Amino acid sequence: MTKQLLIFLSLFITQVSFAQQTKIEGDKKNDTTLFIDNKKVTLPDVWVRNNFDYKKLLQQIKEDTTFYKAFRNLRILNFSSYNDIKMLDKKGVVKASLYSKTKQTRSNGCRTMEVQEQNVTGDFFDGQGNYNYLTPELYAGLFFTKGKICGENNIVKGRNLTVSDKKGMEKYKEQLKMLFFNPGKKIPGIPFIGNKLDLYDDHARKIYDYKLDIVEYQGKLCYQFSIIPKEDLGLFKRDEVVVDEMTTWFEIKSLEVLARNYSLSYKAGFYSFDVSMEVEMIKIGDLTVPKVLRYKGNWDAIFKKRERAIFTATLFDFKKEIQ
Repeated sequence: MTKQLLIFLSLFITQVSFAQQTKIEGDKKNDTTLFIDNKKVTLPDVWVRNNFDYKKLLQQIKEDTTFYKAFRNLRILNFSSYNDIKMLDKKGVVKASLYSKTKQTRSNGCRTMEVQEQNVTGDFFDGQGNYNYLTPELYAGLFFTKGKICGENNIVKGRNLTVSDKKGMEKYKEQLKMLFFNPGKKIPGIPFIGNKLDLYDDHARKIYDYKLDIVEYQGKLCYQFSIIPKEDLGLFKRDEVVVDEMTTWFEIKSLEVLARNYSLSYKAGFYSFDVSMEVEMIKIGDLTVPKVLRYKGNWDAIFKKRERAIFTATLFDFKKEIQ
């Protein structure tokens, strides 16, 4: 593994040296554009000249499950969280909100949660204490524990998100989870949109450009993989765009996701949305977990009122399970 890292460092240093010795016009770097599996991919020129196995790397990135696993890891840890959720009206004014500090405790294979601080405004909850909005309900599914939950693990192998056994609102929530954990993958059952979410099929290559590079992120060298719409799309193809931008930073040795930013927008039929998300990870022992999640979204779906929301989840004080 050390030998592999030295090779990566050598490639990175060579890339920097080569860039310094060559004239750069505007903001363009010394990159090479190739067609890999019929997709236009921009790579550092030094990778191509050194026969770096970028095809294998791109395939591993496409099949990534570490982002999903990072959230599954929360099921087996103790942690605290500051939760800041704001629901907005059409003018951007806060109409309902929740700010709280919570602490999850995992002991003897079970997890529970304590609300240590909480401030609520507006109609965030109904008279029975249920969420009046779907956005905080989905937030709660990620970071809150209701009652006592036992028998969970963080295994993702063989655990596929699916809507085949769900109906109505449960099916819709599962589709949103798929959109969150697997951005860029096809989602079944969403009229007009589902197929357009696949960033890796033959249709997507006509819409998007792909770029892979080595960059520095928070003091570490990592892979940066970006997907953006092509600049020269015509009016009709522009209507096919759902992912406005997705950038993911991967740890070089393990290929675990270090961070991900993505923006999605679409308007057609019964669905419309404009959502952006930023997720930062942190390493706790041998486990990667989300540290900060920032969300800003405006979406509407059939039989649901339009929701405009911003939220930030800040997670800290992670500890292994108490035996």
